[in-house]
Amino acid sequence: MQKPIRDKDMARMAPKPAAPKYVHLKVHSAYSLLEGALQIPKIAKLAIAHGMPAVGLTDTNNMFGALEFSEKLAEAGLQPIIGCTFQTDLRETGGAIAAHARPGANEPPQLAGAVAAFARSELGYANLMKLASACFLKPGDTEPPHVKIDDFEGLSGDLIVLTGGPDGPVDAAIRAGQPELARKRLEKLHATFNGSLFVEIQRHGLEHEIATEPQLLELAYALGIPIVATNE
Repeated sequence: MQKPIRDKDMARMAPKPAAPKYVHLKVHSAYSLLEGALQIPKIAKLAIAHGMPAVGLTDTNNMFGALEFSEKLAEAGLQPIIGCTFQTDLRETGGAIAAHARPGANEPPQLAGAVAAFARSELGYANLMKLASACFLKPGDTEPPHVKIDDFEGLSGDLIVLTGGPDGPVDAAIRAGQPELARKRLEKLHATFNGSLFVEIQRHGLEHEIATEPQLLELAYALGIPIVATNE
């Protein structure tokens, strides 16, 4: 006579849930000059080899690879996530988000760090393109490509934004021993992107990441901002 199947036997027989798939959101291609070396077809092949269902492209200050990236990943049956990393000046006109209020128009930019933005829709994609253009068209001839917080405020619709990890403005302020500035920067980004901001945590075992993570998490919990794990 067969033994009855008990609950613990059922649990043993049940299929194990599939391991969650990690998606690289912050990939830099060869279009990120001096930062990335991967050609876009190679990115698609690596994603397939590692069982990744999607990949995010965030070349720095440009979207030159967006069309090729979308086509190659779609051909490979993968979801392309279009984004861009922007070097950012967080000072407002007449504001005090930086350590000092913004002086005259001839004041050089004070780049606080980089943030990554992703398109959620056609509107978000259009806003990304406008921001990428602003990086080069709005700064002076001797200034590096960047966007100002004022530029984001007019083009924040349908974007998802990450705080930039170790290269971001919040982490930079924490490392500089300026916790109040870190909070002000995070509050400003949170207000600008209206609930579409994520605090970025990276764990490569580096000392500066380990040192800043507790304060990053504390700020995220205090302000009710969700957290995302990334790998630069």
